[in-house]
Amino acid sequence: MKYRFPKGMRPSTLRERESFYRYEFSLDRVEKWLGWRDIGNTAFAVIIGRHSDIYLPEYEDIKRKAVIIDEHKGLADVLDYILQYLPEGVYYDRNVYSDIKLCVERGCDYKNCWGCENFLGQELAFDIDPENVSCPYHGSIEDKMKRGEGLSFCMLEFKKVRKLTLSLYDELRAEYKKLRVVFSGRGFHIHVFDRKALKMSREERVELAKAYSHYAIDEWVTNGEMRLIRLPYSLNGLVSRICSPLSIEELPAFDPRNHSIPSFLLSSPRRSSRASSSRP
Repeated sequence: MKYRFPKGMRPSTLRERESFYRYEFSLDRVEKWLGWRDIGNTAFAVIIGRHSDIYLPEYEDIKRKAVIIDEHKGLADVLDYILQYLPEGVYYDRNVYSDIKLCVERGCDYKNCWGCENFLGQELAFDIDPENVSCPYHGSIEDKMKRGEGLSFCMLEFKKVRKLTLSLYDELRAEYKKLRVVFSGRGFHIHVFDRKALKMSREERVELAKAYSHYAIDEWVTNGEMRLIRLPYSLNGLVSRICSPLSIEELPAFDPRNHSIPSFLLSSPRRSSRASSSRP
């Protein structure tokens, strides 16, 4: 499969993923990001090679699956798992649990948490992706999907979602006080940390997602169906960009061609941005 990305963006190799997580990934920054919640009661996940088709051969059978990491002793333990799998993406579970050990003991699949006494709420988030906007050159999301380019994007599409993210942020801050914007590697996430957002019901989230659907969001993230979200400071291995929290002042000028670039790209010649996902 081939993807179309802005200049300099391309899938990372296994060696590059390992280099990033050994030498550049900051557990201290991740700990600070997750500081509002109990990390020991937080589940993480990796997706090994679903979109890039770059993976360690021993994990071929699970390359497309989300591998849940819910038995760990902390972030150092999670990093060991990351170095084991060398995944294209690392995520955390936005659900908040009273005791995640109960989920493990019961063999929960985490898909039906909303009525469980062990479930305390879910961090509210909005995922604004460039493939969700129409482009005069590349068409609608339906057109892109038909061509097998559902995750591809150009700078025109990126600039559209950057503008939409700014507008959505402005609208949300009339209702919420604790907002953070994150560059996901392709588009943007807006995280809402207000307690009233954490306690929203599934039904309220469904209505909220519909109300904000014109902002090119993935509704299943906001409505609570998809609980996983990319871990800030991790590597988006599909495009070789660092998932980076941004201030709202940084957002208008943010350019993925020049920002959030991992050191392995800064120290090596750039390859084509119309990159093949063939394995290294």
